[in-house]
Amino acid sequence: MGQYLPIVVLTALAVIFGVLSLVASKLLAPKRPNSAKDAPYECGIVPSRESPERFPVSFYIVAMLFIMFDIEIIFAYPYAVARESLGAFGFWEMIAFSAVFFVAFVYMVARGALEWGPVSKERPVSDVSALPTARAGVKIVGLDGRSLPDGREAGAA
Repeated sequence: MGQYLPIVVLTALAVIFGVLSLVASKLLAPKRPNSAKDAPYECGIVPSRESPERFPVSFYIVAMLFIMFDIEIIFAYPYAVARESLGAFGFWEMIAFSAVFFVAFVYMVARGALEWGPVSKERPVSDVSALPTARAGVKIVGLDGRSLPDGREAGAA
């Protein structure tokens, strides 16, 4: 038990410090609420109205890419440490694991996950008729300012 005493003491000190910091900020902080402090704020832009369209999915796809590579690194590090004891089986498992992530990454890049802003070049699409258009009553979200492969502006009637 004596070997765990420093860990227990450090954990207790961390918890006490956290609780004391919260209590001190609650008691000592000035309380001057106003409408500017209560207003939503994001990225330096004060919203003047509710957003009329959905948030672009590209942001979420980039976040998923980030999480994917974090997970891959988390699993690759123990393999790198214990690769001698894992042998050929561990090697082929890591190859298969990495291949799945690589295929997912290539798919996301091919779908345009890393393309931001207006597109300067046209990408070939095998079936243009499958793209949703404003004529069909569906707005293409996240492609504002981009042109479709047939030359029309995305979202144009």
